[in-house]
Amino acid sequence: MTTRTRPDEDARRRFWTEHMERSHRLLQAMTEYPTAESGEGFASIPDAAEEAGVEMLFSDSKIAGDLDRVFSIRESLIPDLLAIARDMRERGWLLKIEDGYRTQQMQTLLGQKPAVFDMIVGSCRWELGGEPPSLDLIRRRSTCLVANYPNRGTHTMGAAVDISVFDLDDGEEIGRGKPYLEMSEYTPMDSPFVTAAESQNRRAITTLMERHGFLHYPGEFWHYNKGDALYHYMAKTGQPAPYGPVHWNPISNQVTPYDDVSSPLTPPEEMAAHLAAALARLDHA
Repeated sequence: MTTRTRPDEDARRRFWTEHMERSHRLLQAMTEYPTAESGEGFASIPDAAEEAGVEMLFSDSKIAGDLDRVFSIRESLIPDLLAIARDMRERGWLLKIEDGYRTQQMQTLLGQKPAVFDMIVGSCRWELGGEPPSLDLIRRRSTCLVANYPNRGTHTMGAAVDISVFDLDDGEEIGRGKPYLEMSEYTPMDSPFVTAAESQNRRAITTLMERHGFLHYPGEFWHYNKGDALYHYMAKTGQPAPYGPVHWNPISNQVTPYDDVSSPLTPPEEMAAHLAAALARLDHA
């Protein structure tokens, strides 16, 4: 990202900075919204889809190198996802779930994964015109891009899915500007740097998701969530959020709220070491 020399580079940097600061304010408001954990269990999205005879795709990639993705979500959200998949099929689309629930370990390691962390550092260095980013900036951006705080991560609440969408006829992905998982000025849902057709696809997919209550996170064109603090804040329901960060036992289907939701998953001193390593990798790339 540090070698881009497009004529509108300054405009792209301004948009990215404004977007990241907007996301930071939104997630800060999310942390201040009340949550009253319901204790609701989880259900498997693939199992529910198979039982209902609804075709979906599921990512076969892993998180942080060797951790299998967990395609489960809070039980009461399953009917909404099935309804979304059916609506997409009527339009000639096929829903792909890229990610679902993340354990605390998964969320932590995702934020530390070199490929992901290097994207964050690279985007920050590009944002600064090639200058090495400070630890403070990396911490601020990581809050938005990889939810380095539990009370800002809807995946750890079992309330979010990351999605892609494919054409039923030719199997091609419905273009949204970039594929999942992008971290650049193309990432925000309202990015002005995608084509008109790609922007229309984003809006059409979002309309289908939001018809069944899954609101879009403005910071990522692939992320939708329902029932957590971010959802209730954005929807202005005035009700406490029933889903907070939880440890989930898949055997008993019991959930246990986190003891600490406000401390960073990767503390500053550890993130400083990751930053130094990332800069070294990027300088020798």
